[in-house]
Amino acid sequence: MFRGSHTTTVDEKGRLKIPAEFKATLDEEFGPDFFVTSRDGQRVLVYPFSEWRKIEEKLAALPSMNKSKQKFLDRTMRWGGTARIDPQGRVLIPARLRDSAGMKGEVEVVGYIEHIEVWKSERLDQHLDQEPMTEADEKTLSDLGI
Repeated sequence: MFRGSHTTTVDEKGRLKIPAEFKATLDEEFGPDFFVTSRDGQRVLVYPFSEWRKIEEKLAALPSMNKSKQKFLDRTMRWGGTARIDPQGRVLIPARLRDSAGMKGEVEVVGYIEHIEVWKSERLDQHLDQEPMTEADEKTLSDLGI
């Protein structure tokens, strides 16, 4: 499981340096292969390949004409690509996604339990400001026992 937030870098070749705290989890639980993508082009989603396969299996069970499935695949495949962690603990972000999300220099890597998300700090701050926790969110979480 991925927890917390860490600052790291994306180098000039578009390689994300995986924070040591997350790399340990990857080494112990998941292995070196990933699917790197986005749903909006504003942030990078890094899925251990075994976790991405679970999503693919759920999608495969849906009818091919399902509109939500198609929208999800349109986005994740446009920005997505497979990757393998290198010996220095770096993962290549696809060029199209790197450009769209402004991935260069210092970035925030946030753990989202089964995957990690990579944000430019200012975009993450804007996202948090624009999407505040509401009473409805708190009620939904409470109803879920969280």
